[in-house]
Amino acid sequence: MSEQSKEPQEEKPRGFFADLFAPVAGFGVSFKTQFRKVATVEYPEVKAPTAPRYHGRHQLNRHPDGLEKCVGCELCAWACPADAIFVEGADNDDRPTAQGGTGRFSPGERYGRVYQINYLRCIFCGLCIEACPTRALTMTNFYELADHTRADLIFEKRQLLAPLGEGMVQPPHPMVDGMEERDYYLGKVAEATVEQRQYVESHGPHDAPDAEGGESK
Repeated sequence: MSEQSKEPQEEKPRGFFADLFAPVAGFGVSFKTQFRKVATVEYPEVKAPTAPRYHGRHQLNRHPDGLEKCVGCELCAWACPADAIFVEGADNDDRPTAQGGTGRFSPGERYGRVYQINYLRCIFCGLCIEACPTRALTMTNFYELADHTRADLIFEKRQLLAPLGEGMVQPPHPMVDGMEERDYYLGKVAEATVEQRQYVESHGPHDAPDAEGGESK
């Protein structure tokens, strides 16, 4: 490198107006935006729509006749990186209540007796719904989950279970006559049958045993 290139270059003198406005040059952005319309969202009075695939609160889905899709396999709990999900499965019991049976809550052998999601830990990554083999667990667009106590942010199964839709009846009740578990997932069940409705009416309301049970994580 030559000696000439090592010499520091002299700064060109600024003009009169440059020196005059230099102290306020940093406020240029403020001056340009102060007369624009403010893009403030008036939340919660006005709520911005979420994206169609937004990861919000979870939901446990049902089959068209009302039986639950969750089979208590616990794969969602294993996939959760935040350890926010607790699942306890149990066997469906088709025996009459008089004989100690608890009834059928899902097609197949098992159902999710206890299901909890701790929203103090959940990071809404969606890995749990990817792991679910029955599409029982999905995520809704609901995002207003703030509360006043930590205990209220541990959601139980009754809070996560989808409401009964048209054509559904409240389990426990038998599967549709002539159908197997795989028939449900192949879409061969459209709604509850007359026999299922009569079963529910004759047995009255009945909840899963210890549906609120289980130790919170």
